[in-house]
Amino acid sequence: MNIDRRQLALPMLALGLTLALTSVVPVFAGADEDAIAKNVEAFRAAQAAGNAEGIASLCADELSYSHSNAKVDTKASLLDGIAKANYKWTSLEYKDPTIRVVGPTAIVRFNFVGEQEFTDGKKTPQNLHILMNWQKQGSDWKLLSRAATKL
Repeated sequence: MNIDRRQLALPMLALGLTLALTSVVPVFAGADEDAIAKNVEAFRAAQAAGNAEGIASLCADELSYSHSNAKVDTKASLLDGIAKANYKWTSLEYKDPTIRVVGPTAIVRFNFVGEQEFTDGKKTPQNLHILMNWQKQGSDWKLLSRAATKL
């Protein structure tokens, strides 16, 4: 069987295009992962400080935020709850985070470990597994949903 240059050109062109595309995608994913990691840390810091304004800027208007006790907040009710909280965080860590970017969405998982101190002096440890979903809106990543389960 004889193969001329024309018959070989199309497969070679397709292979070259495939290699070019696969080498570009991780560059974009890395930048998105870095932006999401920065937002997750900003969310943690704002949460630890009880800073509703800091959290508001990171959340989508359509936010669905579920707690480990099955309570579900909207963006408005979450921010109201933070503003009226009868506790402060004495420690709050997001341990072992993983970020997976899938198109314009990202799946973030981590262990939420901390301690709350209530106004009556009672301290309560927290140890939860968290799932966050972030959505790219324009050039920003916004928290779209969050779910918590007890470990």
